[in-house]
Amino acid sequence: MDSKNNQSPTARILVEFLEVAITSVVFLKGVYPSDAFERRRYMNVVVQRARHPQLRDYIHSAVSGLLPFIQKGLVERVAVIFFNTDNIPLERFIFKLAMDQSYGSKVEEGDLEFSLRSFLVKLPVSEGLTKVLPRDCRWEITAYFRSLPHVSTSKDADLWIPTDTKQWQQPPLITPIKSMRSEPLSVQLYLEHPSLSEPKPQEKKIL
Repeated sequence: MDSKNNQSPTARILVEFLEVAITSVVFLKGVYPSDAFERRRYMNVVVQRARHPQLRDYIHSAVSGLLPFIQKGLVERVAVIFFNTDNIPLERFIFKLAMDQSYGSKVEEGDLEFSLRSFLVKLPVSEGLTKVLPRDCRWEITAYFRSLPHVSTSKDADLWIPTDTKQWQQPPLITPIKSMRSEPLSVQLYLEHPSLSEPKPQEKKIL
């Protein structure tokens, strides 16, 4: 039996969109040379695709691994987190997701794609809202679940491990970028930066 027949079209479209959008975020932040990406067209918008197989596979496997959990409504947020060498976050791009599980299978895919397309148009012009990152910064994709999946019942859960990235002690500063609602899906994209009152990490002293 083909597993694709059991896939929610909304979840499938959302996962495809997240893969493209996360690649766009990584390109926007300039953590890799521009020639590490190539221009492609998706949803009738020019977007960036990672050329390096390891980078492309990391983004693809991380996001596609979320598909069964998105279908069950378990995923609340997907974040692209940029952090320094001390694992302290510098900037977070947050995709907040909500999908109506009771909605029928008759989804207007064209309407859904048109709404998601607006994020891909907005992202390239949102660079002015972001911070300049240090050259030695790193990044990761982190998923926040409404409830943890049962590892014993899902091999996909084994792909996800707890993050060791440190959390901010104060509520972050939030900058909205884009939001949409097209039944049965709503998506919000916003930036998080450390609060001005966030304690500064102590400098390491050499004795």
